[in-house]
Amino acid sequence: MSTHLTIRTLLLAPGMLLLTLTACRKDKPEPSIDRPITIGDGGVYIVNEGNFQWGNASVGYYDIASGNSTEDLYQPANGVGVGDVLQSMTLHNGRAYLVVNNSNKVVAVDPNTFIATATITGFNSPRYLLPVSNAKAYVTDLYANAISIVDLNSHTITGHIACRGATEELALAHGKAFVTNTLRNYVYVIDTATDQLVDSIAVSRGGNSIVEDARGRLWVACNGGGGTQPALYRIDPATLQVEAMFAFGSSAARPWRLTTNGDHTMLYFLNDHVYRMAVTDDALPSTPFIPANDRNFYGLGVDPHNGTVYVADAIDYTQRGVVFRYAADGSVMEGFLAGRIPGGFVFR
Repeated sequence: MSTHLTIRTLLLAPGMLLLTLTACRKDKPEPSIDRPITIGDGGVYIVNEGNFQWGNASVGYYDIASGNSTEDLYQPANGVGVGDVLQSMTLHNGRAYLVVNNSNKVVAVDPNTFIATATITGFNSPRYLLPVSNAKAYVTDLYANAISIVDLNSHTITGHIACRGATEELALAHGKAFVTNTLRNYVYVIDTATDQLVDSIAVSRGGNSIVEDARGRLWVACNGGGGTQPALYRIDPATLQVEAMFAFGSSAARPWRLTTNGDHTMLYFLNDHVYRMAVTDDALPSTPFIPANDRNFYGLGVDPHNGTVYVADAIDYTQRGVVFRYAADGSVMEGFLAGRIPGGFVFR
């Protein structure tokens, strides 16, 4: 069931928006009127981090059918802002979970109305939430040296799994959670039945994102450092073995925001530009799929339904960001204004 919300949306033609924001890096007043946004199928949420200690994080929404967008769903629905630094958002069992890093909380909202239904507190600096069953989730943390175990029915933290370093993105496979760590050169393996750390897989330092491909293999993006190379790793989650390492030629490379298309046959990631490679490729791509052209690419998402690529430009991390849309073949479509520091996309 969809709910209609009245919000203020931009009325700039797609071509004009792209031209204006590419040529000039300053915010200008935009004409706007009230238009309804339908929160439902055929849309994408934009996770706007906001500025550290400014409390201006938000969740935007883009309605694909109408082309209308809004910078913030949360504040109009709840009367207050969501908090300070919105790190990530996860849809699960009819709820949306907003992980608010510097506010040390996870907020559960109705994904249609965006009214908050529960707040989970007690975190140190939460990053990402992974449901490992209908009633249980793991939440990684920047500073806690532990992963929090969360009961999704009572909305409370029920325990912790010791894990040193800054834990980041997670993936679920073969009854285990695989956890990246930005300060360690390992992917950690947790048995979700016992909530015990049972193994680790050696990779480069700076693991930041992880996805599963169509063949059931896990891919991890690592920034390198500490004597290790920036690289993509392919891991067999059944044997816990590294099958392949794709090292970048430059130590300055910073692969991150790793994601896949809908059938999980193609990988996409940021390294200044947007790159794309098939999961069957035996080498890294040599040229960008979407060149940055002096833009500050910060967020990346691929619509699982049609392959449309969404790329967020954080510009100067102070003014409103811009989201650019590209067709599955890389041809430019249009763009729209987002909130401050757009970093992630969640598709309905």
